[in-house]
Amino acid sequence: MASHVQAQRRQPDRAPGVLHRVPPGTVPKLSTAARQERRRAFSRWRVTSALLFLLFGLTLLAFFTSDVFYVRAIQVRGNTFISREEVFAYSDLADYHMFWLDPDEIRENVLRSSSVADIAVEVGWPPDLVTLVVQERQPALVWSDAGDETWIDIQGRLMPARAEMPGLLHVNLVRDGSPGPAPSAESVSKDIVLGALRLREILPEGDHLDYHGVHGLGWTNEQGWQVWMGTGSAAVMDEKIKIYDVLVENLNSRAIDVAELNIANPDAPFYRLLWGL
Repeated sequence: MASHVQAQRRQPDRAPGVLHRVPPGTVPKLSTAARQERRRAFSRWRVTSALLFLLFGLTLLAFFTSDVFYVRAIQVRGNTFISREEVFAYSDLADYHMFWLDPDEIRENVLRSSSVADIAVEVGWPPDLVTLVVQERQPALVWSDAGDETWIDIQGRLMPARAEMPGLLHVNLVRDGSPGPAPSAESVSKDIVLGALRLREILPEGDHLDYHGVHGLGWTNEQGWQVWMGTGSAAVMDEKIKIYDVLVENLNSRAIDVAELNIANPDAPFYRLLWGL
């Protein structure tokens, strides 16, 4: 009997695992003031949310309706010959919204101009939405075809002649009725440009050269001879000039009246007499 009592005492005092319903009226009710404060807080939150939504909508409306966020003009820096208006035309940015501006696309568009070597695109906020920093190609010579002038850079790339540049080498295309199509500015290679620049360095008449589709580069020397040197690099022109100097000295020593001296092929130079003799 005693051991039974002890066993009962060792059992923990546990509450039965039954969920009892709370008797009605035992949960404290919010006071009228608390309920009113809760309603006021909810109303304030609704008003605040509505105002934020309205503000966001008005901001978007301003972005898409205000003219200041559309590209009507651009800033251009670094240009000397190409105009701001021409750069703007190449950029294809007219009436673009600032949200849709893509600097890489703008750069590719402007590089379509043969006068532009490189360009940096800066996208900002009104009033200067877009600023383009232009690096222009520099002409190495002026190609003249019956008065129609084209600039050509040292790589043989063409661009419009945009201004008078004193001291720039002029190469005049000679049209003498030779068979076949006359060369155009598009056919001018890098070797032609480099050869012309080298001739300019070493000739007193080098500021103005001629170009013939068959005979290449040439000029009228101080004795009135038409000289033709063909084409080639600076090193090739140096070798041809040595041959020219020897031939001129030889012909002058013999008092030969020369109309044309042709060294286009340095292995077979020839001359034509003034009187066809």
